[in-house]
Amino acid sequence: MVQLTEETYLYDPSLLLKLDFHRSPANFKPFISAANPGEPWMKVRPLKDTDYDRGFLQLLSQLTHVGNVNRTQFLTRFSQMKASGDYFVTVIEDTRKNEIIGAASLVIERKFIHNCAVRGRLEDVVVNDTYRGKQLGKLIVVTVSLLAEELGCYKMSLDCKDKLIKFYESLGYVAIPGNSNSMTIRYDEGPTLKRNATSAGSSGTVGDSCQTVSLDFAS
Repeated sequence: MVQLTEETYLYDPSLLLKLDFHRSPANFKPFISAANPGEPWMKVRPLKDTDYDRGFLQLLSQLTHVGNVNRTQFLTRFSQMKASGDYFVTVIEDTRKNEIIGAASLVIERKFIHNCAVRGRLEDVVVNDTYRGKQLGKLIVVTVSLLAEELGCYKMSLDCKDKLIKFYESLGYVAIPGNSNSMTIRYDEGPTLKRNATSAGSSGTVGDSCQTVSLDFAS
């Protein structure tokens, strides 16, 4: 007798059923949503602890360096994220292949400002490039953006390259003039700390620079 392993969601999947995609300025043609992603074999859901075997980390490697993360490390980090209650990693699964083909993360920041409000940050947006033309980039971003509003965030922010600003603007995000620089100190590039300040007005190549854009739920 085969014993099935129980799967654990990172967060309550019923939250995704509450999202009203008509509230987003995104133009879906045809209209799709987290509940109806456009194909019967496609499913939008929270990350599961079993997604290590569905290529989740391999998908992330299309976005950035992941490293040699083993199953134990994956499950440990998953448990830490779930216990904190502030991580909402959302994925798109191709159920025909049992494979993760899209993902984005909503990270909640708890503040003292704005009456101890919470702010959302959009991180690690990636879609398998073999699934182009199915609006999955818009779908996953709008899903986590609406989720941030559902969770009571007063705004949602992200850092992106200049070439992606128009894409995010079409989904309701705004780059605020004079307040859109992305600044970083890297600790993973050797013993010397590297401060990286980039913006559309920096001396570097515009296509490689980043700006901070936000979705304000209070306005």
